[in-house]
Amino acid sequence: MSSRQITLLTQADCTLCEHAKTVLARIGADHELAVTEIDLASEEGQRLGAEAGVLFAPGILLDGHPFSYGRLSERRLRRTLTTTP
Repeated sequence: MSSRQITLLTQADCTLCEHAKTVLARIGADHELAVTEIDLASEEGQRLGAEAGVLFAPGILLDGHPFSYGRLSERRLRRTLTTTP
């Protein structure tokens, strides 16, 4: 199974961002994830956020496609990783 690419758009002092990192660490124990963290305030972060429709942090892109923003649902991400190639 190949690694799934996760882009995590974060900002400073963000409780939901810390929650997302914890969820990704737990899921990473069961699925091969390559996580890239990008500050939403950076030029690249702003571009990716605008393209993905991320309204606030944390934003999650799965294999380059918008997945979610705000509180990350561990159940939804696990289900998606299990059912999509």
